[in-house]
Amino acid sequence: MCPEHSFRHQSGAGLPVALFIITVLALLVVAMAQLQQSSGESISLQIQSQRAFFAAESGAQVGVGRVMETNNCASVPGAVSFSTSGLNGCSVSLSCQPTNVTIEERDYFVARVTSDAQCGSGPDRANRSVEVLVREE
Repeated sequence: MCPEHSFRHQSGAGLPVALFIITVLALLVVAMAQLQQSSGESISLQIQSQRAFFAAESGAQVGVGRVMETNNCASVPGAVSFSTSGLNGCSVSLSCQPTNVTIEERDYFVARVTSDAQCGSGPDRANRSVEVLVREE
């Protein structure tokens, strides 16, 4: 009933193959986890970048509105804060440089409004700038 060969004399590739498959699967899981993490960080930075761009555009609109009301750069605020939830936590600084330009023997007042915005902090911080030229008619 008992075969002559005992279990000690048996050989096979089952254990090394199983270890190899487990190792490969573990490496795949680690690689997918790292890919998921970097994708999440990229999306977060993209959102902050869009928020900073919209904050810079909104700041530029505030600056242009002030220049058009008064025809000078003195009324442009140095900073703008937003109370809306989408731009909350973003900081915007404005600057205005006045110049006079002569076109076809006529002098025009031209203002260069620059809006620099920053949203987020640490590795998720994004900065954007928008520059607008305003000319009186």
